[in-house]
Amino acid sequence: MGKHLVVAGGGHAHMLLLENIGPIVAKGHKVTVIGPSEYHFYSGMGPGMLGGTYTPDDIRFATADVVKKQGGVFVRDKVMTIDPVKKSILTEKGETFFYDVISFNAGSYVPMGGFTGEGGNIYSVKPIEKLMEAGEKLKRLFQEREIKIAIVGGGPSSAEVAGNVWQLAKKINRHMPEIQVFAGKKFMSRFPRSIRVRILSILKARGIEIIEKGYAQKIETDKITLDSGESFKTDFIFMALGVKPSAIFENSGLPLGPDKGLLVNQYLQSTQYPEIFGGGDCIHFQDRPLDKVGVYAVRQNPILVHNLMASLEGEPLIPFDPGPDYLLIFNLGNGQGVLKKKGIVFGGKIAFMIKDYIDRRFMRRFQAIEKK
Repeated sequence: MGKHLVVAGGGHAHMLLLENIGPIVAKGHKVTVIGPSEYHFYSGMGPGMLGGTYTPDDIRFATADVVKKQGGVFVRDKVMTIDPVKKSILTEKGETFFYDVISFNAGSYVPMGGFTGEGGNIYSVKPIEKLMEAGEKLKRLFQEREIKIAIVGGGPSSAEVAGNVWQLAKKINRHMPEIQVFAGKKFMSRFPRSIRVRILSILKARGIEIIEKGYAQKIETDKITLDSGESFKTDFIFMALGVKPSAIFENSGLPLGPDKGLLVNQYLQSTQYPEIFGGGDCIHFQDRPLDKVGVYAVRQNPILVHNLMASLEGEPLIPFDPGPDYLLIFNLGNGQGVLKKKGIVFGGKIAFMIKDYIDRRFMRRFQAIEKK
């Protein structure tokens, strides 16, 4: 008798799984994919879309169509909690689904810092749909007047958003904004000086101000106040305070890692509940912490496909090996990038061209599934 596989989220770690729904269904199993959108947007190209290098169609994958074409069921909804004893999940719309095996690629979210209000020109850098909305609003504002833009956060997202907002304004070619990055005590503090210096050089050459006077203590729709007491007026705010794993697992009382992500073993399987698997930003790999970068999600794809099928069929699982040091490239807009691979670091147009080639190839690979 066939079993029920529930797939929560159609992100990077589930791309190969989505391609293989047909073979799973052919073995007599039911596959239900639950996601908040009929499309999955590739976050690695999100800043480039904000800057106008890519269109939304360039960076999205038609999740719902791919699922349905292969005999799976797609549900537009979000998982809120899990009952691991009953093997059930509850969704945002109040639906309950039972599973035999479930896999999570529920992603992460950007904390909103000291902001507790509503409305105004305040946008988080995730999900990508928020960047799309912000980009459209900025296009109108750049046509009308000069504005002040604040980017709260001192990491890679802040750098990429700052550079691509500048590119967007250059494309509009009317009113250039004043762009300020509120980077806490030190911009790009997790990275070597060789990377930090190159990124600062590119951004400062465009007049982008990097503020390292302290952390944002209070964020209002038109003002940012630092813990030093100093305040800065603003017209538009991006929140880029890093990412935190989805709250599903904490809300459900499942075993967690220090970052509150789902604690998984070498098989990408919950350390307590063997029917629950996960990948991407929403997990904490028990063997060693992994950076929240897409390369690990991509590397998890074949392991999840094998282990989910093996779990459905009662066959042995295989372990996940995170692999060697990964290539890291930042897209800073205007065809400029900064690249790091082991001890090699360089910036400029070649760095961006390498990233652009890799990202477009990745999207072509999975968008081709839509045409099968």
